[in-house]
This record gives sequence, C-alpha cells and structure tokens, in this order.
Amino acid sequence: MEEFDDGISVFVASEKDEKYVDTILDTITKAAKVRGSGIAKRTHDYLAEKMRERKAILALKGEEFAGFCYIESWENKHYVANSGLIVDEKFRGHHLATRIKRVAFTLSRLRWPKAKLFGLTSSGAVMKINTQLGYEPVPFSELTQDDEYWKGCGTPENPCCINCDVLARTNRKYCVCTGMLYDPEKHEGEELPVSLPEDVVEMAKHAEELD
Repeated sequence: MEEFDDGISVFVASEKDEKYVDTILDTITKAAKVRGSGIAKRTHDYLAEKMRERKAILALKGEEFAGFCYIESWENKHYVANSGLIVDEKFRGHHLATRIKRVAFTLSRLRWPKAKLFGLTSSGAVMKINTQLGYEPVPFSELTQDDEYWKGCGTPENPCCINCDVLARTNRKYCVCTGMLYDPEKHEGEELPVSLPEDVVEMAKHAEELD
C-alpha cells in the first residue's frame, strides 16, 4: 500500500464496513447535485453486498468516511468497471481519488487478470488518473454491450443522468462522457500500481477462481 502522512487509510472494504454505506450514498447524491449531473442509483443492500464480496474500496480518516468506489464485472467477467468513485469534500487535496482508483485497479487486475477494465467519465481529473493507469479513450462500441450496465445511465423517460437523452439519440454510440478502456493484452508484464496486503491478494486470486 502507498504511504501518505495524512492519517487516511485506503483499503479493500469488508462486511464490517457496512455502517458507512448510508453515508456513502448520501455523499454521492450530494456530489451529483453539485455537479448538476445524474448518477446510477444504488441501494444500501447493493453497496453492502459489494463490501461483503470484497469488491469495494474505502478510505477512512480514523473512523470518519473519506472516500469510496466499488467494482462490477460484466459479460461473464470479460469487462470490469470501477464505479461510484466519491471523495468527501472535506478530504479534497489528499490525492484520494488517485489513491482509491489505484487500489481498485490493482484489486481488479488481481481478481480478473484477463478482463478489460473500462469506464465512462466526464471528469478531466478522472480521465487523467485513468490515463496514468494505462486506460485509453475508445468508442463506446469497445466497451461492454451488456444492457444492464447501460441501464445505469437511465432513459429519457426515467433518467439517471441528465445527458441520457444524448445516449439514446445516438443509439448508444456516444454521449457527453468519454469511454476509456484498459486492455491487459497491451500491458503484459507491467507492475501493479500498489501492493495490497497478502491476505487480500490471496482472497482476490481465489475469488477469481470461484466467481
């Protein structure tokens, strides 16, 4: 794990961290309102399940929530997305988005080593982080085509994002967001960006066998 002298720990969450779920959901909702954009709706149970499955990254300052994201796999684990990235406003300036993404990326590569990692974002900061990790901008046709993933954007009749009408009008070819993809075949032999605790590494490897 990377060491930062700010007292904030970034780690793979587990079932004992479910107590933070409502705070996470509230923080995501408030951030979406400030940005003026929508967001895929997730329930308490959904995020709690991600923690139980060890598919979530949490950042804490002592017992105080600081940041979060979770991992989803699509198309029989051929594609993996790091979703729901959020940093509490109080903890901006600690490079937490980068730290969280680097841990999520490392966990994803260990758990699904052959999967393509992808994401949609309209954030310049997230694009920069993704680029540093090896993602490249790609047309939406190179991302997962699983309809369940795209339901997170909503429809013009039932929008999750205020721009989903653009996605619908273009038949899911493009939108305001940029599609980004990390193809592991282009990065063979590269070191992972962070080291995770040995028990987490073992969990990820065995989970990939059983998922």
